[in-house]
Amino acid sequence: MQEKTIKKFGGRIIGYIMTDAAGNKTVTDFNRRILGYYDARRDETMDFYKRVIAYGDISGVFFKDEIKL
Repeated sequence: MQEKTIKKFGGRIIGYIMTDAAGNKTVTDFNRRILGYYDARRDETMDFYKRVIAYGDISGVFFKDEIKL
């Protein structure tokens, strides 16, 4: 399993994206609480409750509240 650390510009960690060998992703916040999932086989992004929120991989959307432009 591969883990990607998501950081803000100043270096503060805001979350993680873990990707398994099949390309499925689990998105967690800084405290490792699950925010959502991406199912590569079905090409769907799902929330914590596994409700489909989009088709395609939009895993980064779970960090939108942390990033203020």
